[in-house]
Amino acid sequence: MASIVRKSFDNPDEVKAPEKTNAQVLNFGSVSAIKLTLQPGWSWSGCIKPHVGGKSCQAGHVGTIVQGALRVRHDDGTEKVIKAGEAYTIAPGHDAWVEGDEELKALEFNNTGKTYAVWEEHSD
Repeated sequence: MASIVRKSFDNPDEVKAPEKTNAQVLNFGSVSAIKLTLQPGWSWSGCIKPHVGGKSCQAGHVGTIVQGALRVRHDDGTEKVIKAGEAYTIAPGHDAWVEGDEELKALEFNNTGKTYAVWEEHSD
């Protein structure tokens, strides 16, 4: 039997809010939908790394930017700016930061369920 599950970002399953970050997470089994709002000055290395550790973000991402721009630099030096209206995939092994003075709004869809790696706290 087919099923339809409907959820709203007005009542997310989880909210992750490290510095300059608001991530509203809707969990659908092994897939999560994430509504991201990142403030100017946000960077993975400055705002998320202190919570998760490591050299760079080890999560993969699939999404689209609704507002603003995100600069992404992979560990190999490859660098791109992703702008509003563009969809993206980002492989693990990167840093990223909000480009410019505009708030970034994005939607991500990840095949990681409740263990969306970028937001998991490390335990040291």
